Amino acid sequence: MSYTLEAVGHVDSPYKQKFGVARQPGLVPAAEICITLNPEFHADCVRGLTEFDYIWVSFVFHGVLNEGWSPLVRPPRLGGKQKMGVFATRSPHRPNHLGLSLLKLERIDSGRPVKIYCSGADLLHGTPVVDIKPYIPFVEAKPDAAGGFAAAKPPELAVIWQNQAEHALSETERQLIAQSIAQDPRPAYQNIPERIYVMHILNYDVSFQIDGEQAYITAVRPHTGD
Repeated sequence: MSYTLEAVGHVDSPYKQKFGVARQPGLVPAAEICITLNPEFHADCVRGLTEFDYIWVSFVFHGVLNEGWSPLVRPPRLGGKQKMGVFATRSPHRPNHLGLSLLKLERIDSGRPVKIYCSGADLLHGTPVVDIKPYIPFVEAKPDAAGGFAAAKPPELAVIWQNQAEHALSETERQLIAQSIAQDPRPAYQNIPERIYVMHILNYDVSFQIDGEQAYITAVRPHTGD
């Protein structure tokens, strides 16, 4: 049996490319997104939602739709070497390419169109949203549950700004960039200290290097690509 899903809205995110997107929700508190609902979903559809602190966002991993899926994947948390079953991971390379993120609800603009603002996001710009539900703590919070290979929060890198790269940025922009790079966005199998990486975030191209447990942001320039 087959089903057709239609998006209820789309995401406006500071993450403009797959490289650099937070690997899990909540790891980058400064990552704020806006979910703009389609015109048919008016203010009545979000009535009462502001009474909740967090929401579940169901979405499509649209950036990898043409890459297919695999029954075994290599989670970054395991160094990109050990394979786990796709249903034991949060990999975007899934049979139906569906994702689920728990995001902090910041505010709702109930105009036309309805806009839902969330923080701690791990969603790519343009992500299609297929459903939104409130997070209910007494049902869904299980702090003593086993966490498998991802039982603890991953370690963060120390972020060092060089060459006054942060000079023209706002405090919010600095926090977002630093928090994102602190998560070490490199592929798990890469450890090349001399390599310069470039991440398209907000409207900037951010150049950085990683050596050991430290990340060095060397330049922040206006994005000039597509």
